[in-house]
Amino acid sequence: MATSVFHQPLGTAQPHQHLQNSGFRQEFGHASVKLTFKGFKVETGLSRRGGYSSCKRKFGVIQASASHTSVVQPVSYPPNNSTDELRKKSSEAALILVRHGESLWNEKNLFTGCVDVPLTKKGVEEAIEAGKRISNIPVDMIYTSALIRAQMTAMLAMTQHRRKKVPIILHNESEQAREWSQIFSEDTKKQSIPVVTAWQLNERMYGELQGLNKQETADRFGKEKVHEWRRSYDIPPPNGESLEMCAERAVAYFKDHIEPQLLSGKNVMIAAHGNSLRSIIMYLDKLTSQEVINLELSTGIPMLYILKGGKFIRRGSPAGPTEAGVYAYTRSLALYRQKLDDMLH
Repeated sequence: MATSVFHQPLGTAQPHQHLQNSGFRQEFGHASVKLTFKGFKVETGLSRRGGYSSCKRKFGVIQASASHTSVVQPVSYPPNNSTDELRKKSSEAALILVRHGESLWNEKNLFTGCVDVPLTKKGVEEAIEAGKRISNIPVDMIYTSALIRAQMTAMLAMTQHRRKKVPIILHNESEQAREWSQIFSEDTKKQSIPVVTAWQLNERMYGELQGLNKQETADRFGKEKVHEWRRSYDIPPPNGESLEMCAERAVAYFKDHIEPQLLSGKNVMIAAHGNSLRSIIMYLDKLTSQEVINLELSTGIPMLYILKGGKFIRRGSPAGPTEAGVYAYTRSLALYRQKLDDMLH
């Protein structure tokens, strides 16, 4: 299986270096432009083996596609038998992942899942701060879930971008929606960024836990059972999804719709949720099911990957004044990681 690099938890000592002139090169015919990112933190660590196993379960899909938009020229998705060839030929592209800012139910410590809850004031501030961190990274397309907290995060983040392009949500739900949302100015189109919303990027659906606080849930179902639902990979809560089920839909959507855009050279931002993003990171970093359940993502902290030579390379998080890293593992994994690091010194 492919090798993946692991981060130490926030607040622990870890080697890192700041690249002042790191970036990637974008090819345009015979010409090329080097895109330079300043102030990124690259975290180094020991490589371990892990893997992602895709599942066979199928979902009914309502596809959100840019194929009918007048904002940008659509990118045709390659047939399955040409994906490997496209990987070899693809130019470099940036992938930004952002978990939405704090929601009103995060603040109240309630299971949110697929309930459509907006951001708190703190969540708005987190989204704006995320935007400042990615303000120098080109963004050609944005994907969000169908939930308002992710969409708010994407929109607020882009208000800080130096290119000042306007994110515009594509409405492909009907012919009338497409017709009524057309843009008739070519100059305006060039200053716009298409935003595709997809339910497949939604948070894990928590079933009968949604709307309950943690104590109420423990009283109703028992602490051990709740812990099992929250920290297992393949055990769903009553009438809800397991992380495995969430990963099936999120990773399938990423591979079918988002990855082809990256392979074509487009720079993409995804604003989504803890579990849908954990699922995508599992795919990108070849994590095992045990590793992904211990993965915690901070709200409003962007993560940067570069697609180069058909491979995703993690670049860490754009430098911020208070955060020490991108995401953290639990203490047990951190101690194991420290032991492995010590063996090398």
